[in-house]
Amino acid sequence: MRMMIGVLMLLAAPVAAQDWRAQPGDTAFDPAALTERLSGQTLVFFDDGQSVFESNGQYQYTYGGGGTWYGHWEVNADSIFCVTFVTGVERCDRIVENAGRLVLQTKDGMRFPVREERAHQEADT
Repeated sequence: MRMMIGVLMLLAAPVAAQDWRAQPGDTAFDPAALTERLSGQTLVFFDDGQSVFESNGQYQYTYGGGGTWYGHWEVNADSIFCVTFVTGVERCDRIVENAGRLVLQTKDGMRFPVREERAHQEADT
């Protein structure tokens, strides 16, 4: 019985990995291209939230109304990046390009287009 459950879990994994609900025109990045695209950049969303991807791997997300979460980001396969926040919580999202605009996709299918991309001014350390 345990073996059967293990096999079923392995078979279900590819289905779960494909549940990003891609839209027509979505273009995924390979890990190197996504790392290059995000590193040193600030992504500003339409609600004025901002994701800062520092080139040293540090990450900050500031809500449109204030409040900042800090963590460390890394890129994985299939255009997915993960952030491990200082609280220990990990979150993975997917970034695609569609019609010349970056779009952040969540695992549950929500889509957040990026209003603006800009170079982040990193402090000298």
